[in-house]
Amino acid sequence: MTVAIEPARGIVGLKGALRYVRAYRDRVFVVKMGGEVLDDADVLDGVAAQLALLASLGIRIVVVHGGGAQATALSRRLGIEPELVAGRRITDDRTLEVVTMVYGGQLNIAVLSALRGHRVQAVGISGVDGELLTAHRRPPVTITDDDGTTRQVDFGHVGEIDRVDPHLLKTLLDARFVPVVASLAGDEDGGVFNVNADTVAEALAVAMGAQKLIFLTGAPGVLRDRNDPATLVTFADPGDLAELMASGALAGGMRPKVEACIRAATKGVERTHIIDGRAPDSLLLEVFTGVGCGTMIVGRKEKAAEVDADLAD
Repeated sequence: MTVAIEPARGIVGLKGALRYVRAYRDRVFVVKMGGEVLDDADVLDGVAAQLALLASLGIRIVVVHGGGAQATALSRRLGIEPELVAGRRITDDRTLEVVTMVYGGQLNIAVLSALRGHRVQAVGISGVDGELLTAHRRPPVTITDDDGTTRQVDFGHVGEIDRVDPHLLKTLLDARFVPVVASLAGDEDGGVFNVNADTVAEALAVAMGAQKLIFLTGAPGVLRDRNDPATLVTFADPGDLAELMASGALAGGMRPKVEACIRAATKGVERTHIIDGRAPDSLLLEVFTGVGCGTMIVGRKEKAAEVDADLAD
């Protein structure tokens, strides 16, 4: 009896996913991989397999990665103690060398290799390539840290994005390649900047008119209590999240992700998602099921309800 039931369930699942496949074909998904995904070869392989499936269905994938944990590890091996404020890295001269090596080299190649293992033709680039991202050095800013302390911070060689030229990405996507973008940017004078990968993913999603911006993290999503997975926020708009930020519930690396989702959702990206990239098939569950598995953030809940109703028809 079990042998007969399991295939039937699989067929029902395929039929249920069909409406999503139709809706997403030829649309752009920007998928940002966090350091927790990149740090485990088995997890990275599992994510690559899911991306391969999405690409095979005609979804146009852009992958973005940073690699903060890996940059921190290499910094410490080199005797450089990293400094982060409100989840963002201060980048002095030596730290810039580290992030360039880690983001533009080691991790970019690791992602490309994992995708190649699943027969995905991917191309590794950074924001410096093809003038994809033009940035300027961030001036000193007043920051309120996670502990509530407010201070003036000079982030060093950290860039603020001035513009995105998506021509290179569109060229690669039209040729059915998957771009893998390291979170570095350049300026008009040949300078290189470390740019927060969440911000890069947001900027590319907006510039490309992406259907989805998806953050693969080491957390199940946005939590009202960061120590209790049962407090997962499954659906939110900017107003909901502003309340959580004001309460101090969002700290560390989750904060810039949520901020990026809010900006993207209010600039035309239809869906933004924060999910646990380490969980088996989490990306497919979030994309192809109504239940999902993480936090979905939209610009307006009314609009989201209308789109969901259209998909259900």
